[in-house]
Amino acid sequence: MTALEAVAVHLPDRAVPIEAVGERIGLTPRQLKLFRRFHGLDQVRLDPDGTLLDLLTGALGALTELRGREHQVRYVLHARSMPVSTPYPANPLHELLDRFGLGHANAFAVTHHACAASLLAIDLAGRLLAAEPDPGALALVLTGEKTFTRDAQLVPETAIFAEGAAACLIRAGGGRDEVLSYAVRQLGEFDGRLAEDPELLAEYQRVYPEAMAEVILQALEQAGIALDELALVLPHNVNSVSWRGLCRRLGYPVERVVLDNVASVGHSFAADAFINLHTATARGLLRPGDRYLIAASGLGATFSAMTVRH
Repeated sequence: MTALEAVAVHLPDRAVPIEAVGERIGLTPRQLKLFRRFHGLDQVRLDPDGTLLDLLTGALGALTELRGREHQVRYVLHARSMPVSTPYPANPLHELLDRFGLGHANAFAVTHHACAASLLAIDLAGRLLAAEPDPGALALVLTGEKTFTRDAQLVPETAIFAEGAAACLIRAGGGRDEVLSYAVRQLGEFDGRLAEDPELLAEYQRVYPEAMAEVILQALEQAGIALDELALVLPHNVNSVSWRGLCRRLGYPVERVVLDNVASVGHSFAADAFINLHTATARGLLRPGDRYLIAASGLGATFSAMTVRH
């Protein structure tokens, strides 16, 4: 059984008001008012002077549980929302691994699920470790990306991206948080630029709640868990209003959805799952044996949900 053994998070010190981001990328006052008053956004964490290597170094450096066990890491997966994160042939991932004594590991990117790529990476890491003869073998999932273009900063009428990063240590079983199920639904008809296609954007916004609810219920069914047995839902941090609507649709109390980071951190690509897990554990919201659900969606479009036992 795939298990999340440890999670570390890095958030840039600089918190930028969404109005400053909007001025830079050309948002109108009406659009900013929508984000603040309706979607519940306030600020995003950014490091304008930092690189992707800096971002990932912050997360991996905070993963103290890795120290002295680097030799056990067989695989390193960088879960990315964007297919391309740096100009060719630069590859900060391999520089990062050399810096932390992980150059021996098989390292690669996991993408094409956009902001749901972290859940795909967890599942893939577990499958790879299950085939390893060494029961002590580990995998490392890294998340974190730079908002280097306008498309990398904005989901039209939905979210503004931030630059948080996370590192998650995975083992085949026996860790702190055991994965019980993983469900995915992909709708390829939304593989387009929503900013340039208002009809596609409108249709995506219409389909989103139904698709997200469906994949959540599918993950619960696979795990044999009723919705009211979930201690928490860890969302992606796109906005608050979509989760309030989804909770009404499902009949789940919004108070048990960890929305703390929507306004104070922002949507950090595929890192949201780990950032919210870190928040939940730091706040003592999970007790041993609690079941919780991680939910994510990625443009393109992918809808994912994973149930986990703490």
